[in-house]
Amino acid sequence: MKTVGYREAWRFLDDYRGKEFEGKWPTVPELFHITAMRFPDNLCFHAFEPELKLTYREAENTIKAVARALTADGFKAGDKIAVTGHNSAQWALAYFAVLWMGGIIVPLDPTLKDSEMEHFITFGSVKGLFIDEDRIADIDADGRLGLKKYALGNLLQMDGPEVSFSSREGEDIAAILFTSGTTGTPKGVMLTHNNLVSDCLLPQSTIEFFTTDVIYAILPLHHAYTMMAVVYMAISSGAAVVFGRKLAMSHIFRELKEGHVTVFMSVPMLYNKMIAALMDGVRKKGIVVYALIRGLMKFSGTVKLITGKNIGKKIFGFLLSKLSFENMRVCISGGGPLPASTFRMFNELGIDFVQGYGLTEASPVTHLNPIAAFRVESVGRKFPEEEVKIVDPDSDGNGVIYIKGPMVMKGYYNNVEATREVLSADGWLNTGDVGHQDKDGYLYLTGRAKNVIVTEGGKNVFPEEVEDPFQLYNDIEQACVIGYIADAAMKREGIRIILVPSKAYMDSVGNDRAVIEKHMNDIVDTVNKDLVSYKRISKVTVSYSPLPMTSTKKVKRGDVIEMFKDK
Repeated sequence: MKTVGYREAWRFLDDYRGKEFEGKWPTVPELFHITAMRFPDNLCFHAFEPELKLTYREAENTIKAVARALTADGFKAGDKIAVTGHNSAQWALAYFAVLWMGGIIVPLDPTLKDSEMEHFITFGSVKGLFIDEDRIADIDADGRLGLKKYALGNLLQMDGPEVSFSSREGEDIAAILFTSGTTGTPKGVMLTHNNLVSDCLLPQSTIEFFTTDVIYAILPLHHAYTMMAVVYMAISSGAAVVFGRKLAMSHIFRELKEGHVTVFMSVPMLYNKMIAALMDGVRKKGIVVYALIRGLMKFSGTVKLITGKNIGKKIFGFLLSKLSFENMRVCISGGGPLPASTFRMFNELGIDFVQGYGLTEASPVTHLNPIAAFRVESVGRKFPEEEVKIVDPDSDGNGVIYIKGPMVMKGYYNNVEATREVLSADGWLNTGDVGHQDKDGYLYLTGRAKNVIVTEGGKNVFPEEVEDPFQLYNDIEQACVIGYIADAAMKREGIRIILVPSKAYMDSVGNDRAVIEKHMNDIVDTVNKDLVSYKRISKVTVSYSPLPMTSTKKVKRGDVIEMFKDK
């Protein structure tokens, strides 16, 4: 099986070490400054409605101005300042300005309720807040938190007198990212400057970004995956970031075209919808056309796999234009399991499509598939300076994945007990995920350890594996696999799926629930035929209300289990 070597993408730092920074890695502001020196006139940030374009020189000047304003308002090194709101260039500028003045940035989910946001602000001892103007009066309305608040819409007008900013060290905390705890004790992942900068540059040993690239930010910026895989990758390589306005297909297609996007990073759900819609369009051309296109796709994929030559883009340009992918160079999927068929079809169409893996506690990227040597079933291989071990593997070699390296967090903020549960004294992070790796360092995921369903025969079934095939059915909007007690006396657990039909499908059958439920069960029967016996679904529930989701469009399995436990 083909393998490729690593690129030492961080070697450019040698020209600046001892001049612009000391040590192995620059801090985040130092990295931004180095890129602004290297590519001052390159486009840095591009936003729509209202139109805003900033070069690296202009972005750096704006960041410094906001940092001066914060310093003038009394903020000091180590102070925590939050940012929340819809994706925008101002959001990113505020993020970097806080780090520039020596502060700690605390990104917050804009979908949080006011009380939940105040809960995080209080727990994190946050002193300042950047927020969209329409919510600025709602947070700390009575002033008891003593927050200094700034409307993101007014950020470009902020400035202050010249000042020397506090210098920060690589092991100083740069960001605190909250992953849970809207009511109880929050889990705030503490990431250092070294964590963020190393995790920005080490993945580029596997995938190369160019100064001509335009990377699309459509997923929420408060999420570690979007901030790292889009914004950090861009600001380390001199590429541009285009900020998406709305997670809706019509908006996305238009912005991809208007922004001349070349690198698209998203979650499996969006890619599945795209490829399903595209192939449905081909299918409507008739069985002969469909068979011809699929045959050409398989030929293109075989040529690419054997020779490394990408002929798909020339053959299928007319199809890619329907997705506004005519300028697309690379697509990267993360944030959840991706069906192998989706991965394969995008590559067959001529898109260099790879998937990766990681978690917030690891800054968050730990694995990426090399474009020239991807493995369809794998989430990619580890990076230089990273170690991976599989603990307590079962008979199939699957065990809990542990990771060690410069990207691993410092710990959870003010939560020593939670830190000890996942982070050993010698730096090994328990990811909570289960899988195995091959001799070349490629990782293969099975599922989340906490989600495992144990069948009567003692077999471990991971819900993610069973859910994968359902992602490719347009008639299904959401699918969530959970366990249920099939036999209380024998304590036997069965496999249950909750399906939410798509609105388009329900409308097409006049919302006839008998028809809908028969169709959903027929799909399950079809999928079951291809599953090994112990993974087959034995209980089907159709939900006519959407299942709760995270901001990155993953179903909240724990909430679903709670919702359906007595039904």
